[in-house]
Amino acid sequence: MSSSKVNYSSTSLGDEVLDARFEDALKELRAVESPIEPHLVGDRVVEDGNLIERFDPCVPGARVSAARAGSVEVVQAAVAEARAAFRGWRAMPYAERTRALRAVAAETSERIAEIAAIVSAETGKTRLEAVGETQEVLDMIEHYCSLMEDNDGYHAVQKSTDTEKNYDVLVPYGVFAVISPFNFPVALTVGMMTGALVTGNTVVLKPSDKTPRSTAEIARIFHSHLPSGVVNIVHGGADTGRALAATDVDGIAFTGSAQVGWDLVETPSPTGIPRPVLAEMGGQNPAIVAVSANLDDAAEGIVRSAFGLSGQKCSACRRVVVVDEVAEALVEKIVARAEALVVGDPLDTATNMGPVIDDAIARRVDDAIEVGRRDGTIRTGGRVPDREGNFFAPTVVTDLPDGHPLTRDELFAPFLAITTVPDFAAALDEANAVEYGLSAGVFSRDEDEVQLFLDDIEAGVVYVNRAAGATTGAWPGVQSFCGWKRSGSSGKGGLGLWYLPGFMKEQSRTIVRAV
Repeated sequence: MSSSKVNYSSTSLGDEVLDARFEDALKELRAVESPIEPHLVGDRVVEDGNLIERFDPCVPGARVSAARAGSVEVVQAAVAEARAAFRGWRAMPYAERTRALRAVAAETSERIAEIAAIVSAETGKTRLEAVGETQEVLDMIEHYCSLMEDNDGYHAVQKSTDTEKNYDVLVPYGVFAVISPFNFPVALTVGMMTGALVTGNTVVLKPSDKTPRSTAEIARIFHSHLPSGVVNIVHGGADTGRALAATDVDGIAFTGSAQVGWDLVETPSPTGIPRPVLAEMGGQNPAIVAVSANLDDAAEGIVRSAFGLSGQKCSACRRVVVVDEVAEALVEKIVARAEALVVGDPLDTATNMGPVIDDAIARRVDDAIEVGRRDGTIRTGGRVPDREGNFFAPTVVTDLPDGHPLTRDELFAPFLAITTVPDFAAALDEANAVEYGLSAGVFSRDEDEVQLFLDDIEAGVVYVNRAAGATTGAWPGVQSFCGWKRSGSSGKGGLGLWYLPGFMKEQSRTIVRAV
């Protein structure tokens, strides 16, 4: 277990032993062709389906993970196992559920370097990002277990008499489908799974087909500490996800694109009975920079948020909206910091940014750069020449026309658009002129401007004068991760205080003493 604690504001691991263990594990992963991840249906290992292969984004010839696409029959069998396990898991006192989940955290803490290396091999994350994500698992589990305890299992006594007792309780729905993303394949998977499990639901998990190994690795730890059938794993791509959503699962937890998330919301259950869909989706996240801002803090926070994980975060800073009086000075500072970032292999301790995860995202970046050159000014960035893999230098574009698609549509890449406006009021209007509302930041030393931002910004996660990350860096128990508009389906967010009730339904119980 590492003694150092890393989060998304950290700048180094601070642990030579952990550094060495991470490097050894990543080298081994690249040297040995990965096994094929099976489906896990109850305790039964199922190896049916067409092969899916994933190659290290830094070393395109190294197969670091593989899985098989689950058929409708495999999906249905997994749901049936989860259904059969539900009654026993629901009946278990919540203290026993939290004890089992804390055992998952304890085992994960002993395997930080190994799991982080798998995350890095599949995604191209730097060691700091991969270790930070894996350590977030520990805080995620503890946060949700503590919430369950603090709320006494969400069991409250209402006004009662000597002969009549009244209770208000939240009870689990049943079986939850958990559909996880590629960009945080362990942390966000664990967040959704723990939310479902600690409240008494059982789970059928579908990992992203881009990161099957890391998600399956963490899910197997859960499976090893929980009763049979409580956690099931079905691999595959979009077809498998649609097949899972079409079953009689009682709820869906999803993190990913807005298009897929809202498709899930609109997917009817076979019975026609409404069911919860807890979906956290993308963002076109702005950072507003006022005339009074500390421009060094603004540039630092913007660059950290825009280019961490090569911009492949839902909360990444996609847009800067700056008052024109300080625009050029800010642009120069952003460009200087962006050009100082080292793009390379996570094995290199100097690396600040790895590659984008695959050719599909790389093609979108290539197209965006071409459009940025045509319609605006590329101030820095582009493909890294003479390097195998999809490596891009941090890209900054200015001078785009008002309302340009590059300022409106989520790209999910290391690409930052800077827009100038005449004043702070116009900055707020521009910041809100998108259909997303995940995260946003402001840099201003004017208290009235800050309060106006807090009152009027249309986003669920907001930061003020945060040099550690203008729009990113949410951590369990510290910030909630709640999307507004097209960025979230429930109005509540993971990591925070109000997430767990989304996995439960309310029941009022009146019990009269029999005579």
